[in-house]
Amino acid sequence: MTVHFIGAGPGAPDLITVRGQALVRRCPVVLYAGSLVPRAILDEASPGARVIDTAPLHLDQIVAEMEAANAAGHDVARLHSGDPSLYGAIAEQMRRLDVLGIPYQVVPGVPAFAAAAAALKMELTLPGIAQTVVLTRTAVRASAMPKGEELATLAASGATLAIHLSVNNLAKVVRELEPFYGAECPVVVAYRVTWPDQKIVRGTLADIRARVKQAGITRTALILVGRVFGEAGFADSRLYAADHHHVLRPRDS
Repeated sequence: MTVHFIGAGPGAPDLITVRGQALVRRCPVVLYAGSLVPRAILDEASPGARVIDTAPLHLDQIVAEMEAANAAGHDVARLHSGDPSLYGAIAEQMRRLDVLGIPYQVVPGVPAFAAAAAALKMELTLPGIAQTVVLTRTAVRASAMPKGEELATLAASGATLAIHLSVNNLAKVVRELEPFYGAECPVVVAYRVTWPDQKIVRGTLADIRARVKQAGITRTALILVGRVFGEAGFADSRLYAADHHHVLRPRDS
């Protein structure tokens, strides 16, 4: 048997990968991360599958389900929201499986920041504006931030920031970013992006807190900060410039 850690995508059921969907349909055991995985994806499981919400379970209980599946020779589809490589808490599960000698693999998914950019119809990198995207979070009830990864440190780059798991920490985000980006820097808060109740709130560091409060957003939201969200006067990329030549578009003879 194999435990398949699957990125279920940001919410829309048709944004799971073909590989991930096939595994959900095939595996006799499906473990999923509570309200973060849409019902429509779980409905793809076979009628006789054991489908378990892991939200109320702690790590030992989750691993025990995997052990039981291993003993029965049943493959496991372990669904995580977005892409499991980002704040998926899969490393600790895989470490336990290594000790137990249970094989596993990881199937990537569409991450929330990519889904938000698609909803906004925007690039997160623009020529001359920003060529770096920083994926980060702030310290709340979960793991503390390692030294050197404070927002102020990351903000010094001027990069586009995708700040996860931090909408309840929005006051701290604004306070730490304003000295680097300025009060008028554009901010987007994307709530449950690609779900039917998706909300996109636009503002600046000066007013985003009030706008988010008015929208009633308190969880499950991504904060995007950077000049790319308000910049229309960027230069064209050199990639498609008529005088830009490369191996697939050689200089005319």
